[in-house]
Amino acid sequence: MKKYFQFEELGTNYRTEFIAGLTTFLAMAYILFVNPDMLSATGMDKDAVFAATAIAAAVGSLLMGLIAKYPVALAPGMGLNAFFAFTVVIGGGIPWETALAGVLASGLIFIVLTLTGLREKIINSIPANLKLAVGAGIGLFIAFIGLQNAGLVVDNPDTLLGLGDLTSSTVLLAVFGLVVSVIFLTLGIKAGIFYGMILTAIVGMIFGQVPVPSGIEGIVSGVPSVAPTFGQAFAHFGDIFTMEMLVVILTFLFVDFFDTAGTLVAVATQAKLMKDNKLPRAGKALFADSSATVVGAVVGTSTTTSYVESTAGVGVGGRSGFTAVVTAGFFVLALFFSPLLAVVTSQVTAPALIIVGVMMATALKDIEWERFEIAVPAFLTVLAMPLTYSIATGIGIGFVFYPITMAVKGRAKEVHPVMYGLFIIFILYFAFL
Repeated sequence: MKKYFQFEELGTNYRTEFIAGLTTFLAMAYILFVNPDMLSATGMDKDAVFAATAIAAAVGSLLMGLIAKYPVALAPGMGLNAFFAFTVVIGGGIPWETALAGVLASGLIFIVLTLTGLREKIINSIPANLKLAVGAGIGLFIAFIGLQNAGLVVDNPDTLLGLGDLTSSTVLLAVFGLVVSVIFLTLGIKAGIFYGMILTAIVGMIFGQVPVPSGIEGIVSGVPSVAPTFGQAFAHFGDIFTMEMLVVILTFLFVDFFDTAGTLVAVATQAKLMKDNKLPRAGKALFADSSATVVGAVVGTSTTTSYVESTAGVGVGGRSGFTAVVTAGFFVLALFFSPLLAVVTSQVTAPALIIVGVMMATALKDIEWERFEIAVPAFLTVLAMPLTYSIATGIGIGFVFYPITMAVKGRAKEVHPVMYGLFIIFILYFAFL
């Protein structure tokens, strides 16, 4: 085992790798409760989504650890689950079963692109500034959903939106959760989001805002059945061959592409695993990631992707794939704690959404705002996502304006042909869908 994971070459050991795997798990364990809470808004069975989330995370992390040998854990991605629930299903009126089929299709396409090497060409065709804008825009969208779930932002007939009732006990509970989570993270506590959720749930129980578990059966139980969601992606695969679903699948692909690439580079850089500014075994890492998406879609969850929270484990010494294997083991154990879903209400999960949004919005600093031809499509991409309640719309608007501003500026030759193709696709999308 030591030889397979190259412990000596990487200067690590079992104890360090175990602690790193546990740290990574704690840093991303919030997804076990946030994902079911978000996807259940589409009508999906909450317990089944909880089990699917844990299974997808366990399988994805295990594949990453064993095949690519990176200390990177995977789970259903934040942002992609918001797109799945609020843009595709709720906003677009597409059944969640068909949306799962779209996730499955994107995973299969991702595998093909990875095996053929086309992935690099497609990634390189999208300008870096737009990649950054998409990530930041998704962050604002997620934070907006969190503010709504917390009751901090509500409907207002005069101004569309307004501040919620700050005297409401449920709103105050969410505010408490946000404050304590921010304090934990500011102090450098890696699992601050997860600890914040635990403390918020406890305070909610004390003040009667969160149901108190009844005995041990309210905490631990058998593994929930995935029957309500399992295989629905296959059963509805024939429904994806429409223009609307094509845009959905392309969006799943696009976001997963760059989310994965960015996370892998970030984690590998921190772990000092980069060689000559290149990522060793990148193909294997991407194969593990795309395979996890396929598994997740089959059992019943949105796109599974690499988690930047893996840097928490690397920060305490994780260097090998054994870190990811340990994280996978904890996700398997988590399957037996589904009763806690009743305790983790939307007010408890809302702070996690807001804070993840803050983290994703840091990409804004790297956009070339001083160049107007870049600033316009980037700004519209970021702004449109929360205002239109659609990640796809934000991407589309940015991809339409980018070729226009670049051409007017006399830089048309710098725009990749793929971008012109996407320009036409999104024009048709807005015109007919």
